[in-house]
Amino acid sequence: MKQQSFVRTPRRGLFGLTGLVLVGLAIVLLALPQPRADDPVVHVLDIDGPIGPAIKDFMVRGIEQAEEEGSRLVVLRMDTPGGLDASMRDMISKMLNADVPVATWVGPAGARAASAGTYMLYASHVAAMAPSTNLGAATPVQIGGGGNDEAEQPRSPLERARDALDDSAGESAEESAEEDQGSGEADGAEEAPEAESEPEPEPQSAPGSATERKVLEDASAYIRGLAERHGRNAEWAERAVREAVSLTASEALEINVIDLVAESLTELLEAVDGREVRMHDGTQVLETAGVRTVVIEQDWRSRFLGVITNPSLAYILLLVGIYGLILEGYNPGALVPGVIGGISLLLALYAFQILPVNYAGLALMVLGFALIAVELFVPSFGILGIGGVFAVVFGSIILMDTDVPGFAVNTGLIAAMGLAAALTFFVIIYLAARSHRNPRVSGTEALVGLKAESISDFDDGKGRVHVEGEDWSARGPESIRTGDRVEIEAVDGLVVQVRPADHSSHV
Repeated sequence: MKQQSFVRTPRRGLFGLTGLVLVGLAIVLLALPQPRADDPVVHVLDIDGPIGPAIKDFMVRGIEQAEEEGSRLVVLRMDTPGGLDASMRDMISKMLNADVPVATWVGPAGARAASAGTYMLYASHVAAMAPSTNLGAATPVQIGGGGNDEAEQPRSPLERARDALDDSAGESAEESAEEDQGSGEADGAEEAPEAESEPEPEPQSAPGSATERKVLEDASAYIRGLAERHGRNAEWAERAVREAVSLTASEALEINVIDLVAESLTELLEAVDGREVRMHDGTQVLETAGVRTVVIEQDWRSRFLGVITNPSLAYILLLVGIYGLILEGYNPGALVPGVIGGISLLLALYAFQILPVNYAGLALMVLGFALIAVELFVPSFGILGIGGVFAVVFGSIILMDTDVPGFAVNTGLIAAMGLAAALTFFVIIYLAARSHRNPRVSGTEALVGLKAESISDFDDGKGRVHVEGEDWSARGPESIRTGDRVEIEAVDGLVVQVRPADHSSHV
């Protein structure tokens, strides 16, 4: 009898050891302090990139979420080249009237708070910067074209005559004043001090058009008010608006533009702990030491808004929308171009509603597309189409009427779209011209040149032929017999003129 040997695997022992390890890990995890829903938190929002409608929506809803969750502080971690004035003012209004303090930290190292970012830094309850960062260059960029310059407006002849009379009267008054002054000096020396006193210089208005001066004065007053609210340097703030000056973090701290310099977010929270800030309904003492931070990420709505408000994408959507509707008009019932074009056009119009659009450029683009569409119906030898292409290109160049970084259509994209439109137009013209040179493929004229078969004898010069599945009455030579191959020379009503196609004939 064979002796069998068995190798016993310690499965029970292995499973038991794994279970003990898992139980131990669970005990350790339960023993660790778990964050509770009611623990104090500090919410962090990243403001990265140009300030526009998408960033505004994200920031406003982020502060509202922090208010609902009882946050101790909202920190805006900022790195922006500037942005749109309307979005910036909405964000500042939310900051000033929030129920939770808002601190703006320009960081990490290498970040900046230029233009609109400077206004937001001044509006914050706590203004902080990381080393190697900068702020400033807050001069507003006018949107919507030049204003009405009152000094450069043409004057009527009547107004010029009045000015000449006023000037002559002024010169006479100055001469009489000089004579009086001379006589006064001769009469007595006691009146000399008054005569020698220099008149005060008249205030000179700032250079530029009236609209530009209004925008500049409004921006200066706005940032001065923000500086006075939180006790910061209002004089430098006005210089940042009028002279577009900038500062580093250390310089800003030295002249009281910001409250502190912090290397990291943790250092910032420790530095502001115990600081008293001014809220819209009083004062509040910050308690941020050791508080847990929660970063609020952008949701799908903010990301979607940021995508469609990109000027280059909005421009592409506009082109796709108009081209789709034009193709649907040429091919009614195609559905696909009409549906895609309608959706794209509505999205583009929504984006243009909240972007700084020059409506003259938009109107020029619409006119260009209309000319291209009319070209296919009205034979103008390409004049309307070429004019339409140029109108679309020039309208695209001035479509986004702003110099704000991040809110301009890429010129390379405009050139590519214009070139594509021109090539498409010339291809259409070429195909249309070639179609006119091709032989007709419909109607009785299409029978000319076709081969047919005689189905009767042409005894008296008349017979019948079979061509393209049809029987036709024909005229031709009497030599044509049944079954002969013939060629159609002409069509006269319902009778075709034929001739023998080859020398073979049916015997």
